[in-house]
Amino acid sequence: MGSPDSSSARRVRELHVELERLNRAYYELDEPLVPDAEYDRLFRELEALEAAMPELRTADSPTQRVGGAARSDLPEVRHKVAMLSLGNAFSEADIVNFDRRVREGLDGLESVVYAAELKFDGLAISLIYEKGVLVQAATRGDGNVGEDVTPNARTIGSIPLRLKCEKPPQLLEVRGEALMFRSDFEHLNRRQREANEREFVNPRNAAAGSLRQLDARVTGHRPLRFFAYGMGQFEAGAHEREITAHHELLDWYGELGVPVNSLRALSDSPQGLLDFYQRVQHARPTLPYDIDGVVYKVDSFALQRQLGFVSRAPRFAIAHKFPAEEALTVVEAIDVQVGRTGALTPVAKLKPVFVGGVTVTNATLHNEDEVHRKDVREGDTVVVRRAGDVIPEVVSVLLERRVAGSTAFVMPRVCPVCGSEVVRLPGEAVARCSGELVCSAQRKQALLHFVSRRAMDIEGVGDKLVEQLVEAKMVESPADLFTLTPADLLKLPRMAEKSAANVIASIAKARNTTLERFLFALGIRQVGESTAHDLAVHFGSLAAILAAGEEELLEVRDIGPVVAASIRRFSLEPRNRDVIDRLKAGGVTWSEGGKRAQPSQGAARGRTFVLTGTLPTLSRDEARERILAAGGRVSTSVSNKTDFVIAGESAGSKLEEAKRLNIAIIDEPAFLALLHAPDASSDERQKGSK
Repeated sequence: MGSPDSSSARRVRELHVELERLNRAYYELDEPLVPDAEYDRLFRELEALEAAMPELRTADSPTQRVGGAARSDLPEVRHKVAMLSLGNAFSEADIVNFDRRVREGLDGLESVVYAAELKFDGLAISLIYEKGVLVQAATRGDGNVGEDVTPNARTIGSIPLRLKCEKPPQLLEVRGEALMFRSDFEHLNRRQREANEREFVNPRNAAAGSLRQLDARVTGHRPLRFFAYGMGQFEAGAHEREITAHHELLDWYGELGVPVNSLRALSDSPQGLLDFYQRVQHARPTLPYDIDGVVYKVDSFALQRQLGFVSRAPRFAIAHKFPAEEALTVVEAIDVQVGRTGALTPVAKLKPVFVGGVTVTNATLHNEDEVHRKDVREGDTVVVRRAGDVIPEVVSVLLERRVAGSTAFVMPRVCPVCGSEVVRLPGEAVARCSGELVCSAQRKQALLHFVSRRAMDIEGVGDKLVEQLVEAKMVESPADLFTLTPADLLKLPRMAEKSAANVIASIAKARNTTLERFLFALGIRQVGESTAHDLAVHFGSLAAILAAGEEELLEVRDIGPVVAASIRRFSLEPRNRDVIDRLKAGGVTWSEGGKRAQPSQGAARGRTFVLTGTLPTLSRDEARERILAAGGRVSTSVSNKTDFVIAGESAGSKLEEAKRLNIAIIDEPAFLALLHAPDASSDERQKGSK
């Protein structure tokens, strides 16, 4: 036994104060201040100190408590059977030792059957049924005294107000978890945002805050669920069924109409328990609700009674926690990364921290608005979350630990990669580099778009070859493609002479194109195939398009302020103009003329078409060209703005969506007839004007 030196005693007092502060925030205010992993770390430190020096353990120590105190503004409920919490296990060795302790406590029993189930991340509650009717619901509170939430619990649709049983027990206390599914949580927070009200931190926080409302009508508008996992008081009365094991209890609950989770198992060995743990951990990301581990219980009630309890937990059960998905660390710097589409993403460079099963050094901050909303700064202590394979992200900042003199984040005005202007279009959350054709971060994506079938259609230049050309620094912009020689390509790994010759031939063929294809290939943001076609028809030449101001661009069909600003910004970037000049110098050419008149008549003029499936005689590109030539538009998705869906063989989901929206569906013959039909709406307008 050690002696309590002054530093140990001081540390115990510090831990008492900090854990009580965190307990109050978590249990009473429903506003957790730190991740569970940080709380567990502090709690284990206190347990270790008290184990080494028992004289430091006091009656008011957090290790002697179960949860938080009851809220003063809700009626108190004293539990006749204490609602204890569980001891925690974090490793395989912990589970082997748990099994050993259980068997030793049962006089060396050779093997024990355990029930394994999920550990939900919600709020523990007790439901008391008298003669099958729900009469009381209470939170766990500190394990001995909780809060009366009966009116609120009655609003939870999955909690039965009356049990399905002809001869119900005289008294049955069902214990379980109130929780919120992730989809319901997201919907709730969306409603909170729309109402300009405070959003909830996580589903557990939302569930606890919803259940503990003073007004049950508020709870009734919150999407809470319930799963049962245990029993408190029980008086059989006229009830004749005998329940002798935990798995029998849960099966019986299901018959009574009390919700129980189906993801559970029985095992008679530690390895079986560990196998269950691995299966659940693997399935965890796909579950509709949050869990933070699994629970193992001795299945037999008789053996449970024989094992009994320690001060704050049963000896017959243990919670096997998953690696923490949240942890605390420090933001050492905020960098800005440029993605393949030019999007600028702020990234927090972190002091390395183990979370979600891996060591994390970077976490996404998503975009400028998110950084400002969370007010993340260099030097901040932050909560970092990593769930499954999800990219780590900064969840929140511990403002009380902020260093003096910190400054707010500012998005750079020029691209950190190429120096081009950074722009953020109205209505968009993402800031982007405007150097689409010159930024090395966007190079591969820009090249793949440029050579694609509906752009310059350079056959043989795909992902793999583009990757090789960029890595070898042979191609830095689309213009460099037209300077390549067979000898250049033969320097690449596994490139044969015939393949090299074929690629060069495809590049040479692509030199003769159309203005609309060339415009689309440039990858100007907001300019798709239809917009490129409209620009070519309206202006007739590339020079006219590049010289057009925003007011002139707004005269083009279906071009609004956002698209006009994007085109103008692209045109004014000198490096983009330089690439265009180099493309023309490399022999890329197309026919130009003055402004081309749009078809003045025809049923396709001004109509939007969607192509799906394989047409009998026309390729997709041929059908598209005919639509554009007739003054129509081509879209890739079906919406309320779609006029016709042209359906061929093996049409897919677009056809089903057209049926759902009651969009006109035509085949190839009907489409061809439509192209030659007069514009009936025009005739009607002319009649109406006479």
